[in-house]
Amino acid sequence: MTRFRNSLDRAAAEDIAIKALTFLSGDPERLARFLALTGLGPETIRAAAGSPGFLKAVLDHVAGHEELLVGLAEAIGARPETVVAARRLLATPGEAE
Repeated sequence: MTRFRNSLDRAAAEDIAIKALTFLSGDPERLARFLALTGLGPETIRAAAGSPGFLKAVLDHVAGHEELLVGLAEAIGARPETVVAARRLLATPGEAE
């Protein structure tokens, strides 16, 4: 399991978001819910992944569902608070959390 430092930087936050996407992709139901809520499809997710804000959107989705948040945190060896901190770090300046 990966352990994350107490103090996150942007690269570590992006790493957590990528792990979150992998976590979502590992279960068809989790992925289907994410795609349905974001309006993405299997054919458009790759293009969307390169857009600004995508990684934060992944963490928004995970952070909005306690079961997902706890499951992801356990899967990557982090505390749920670390995942939420990564989400905040990926927010653009002035963006509402």
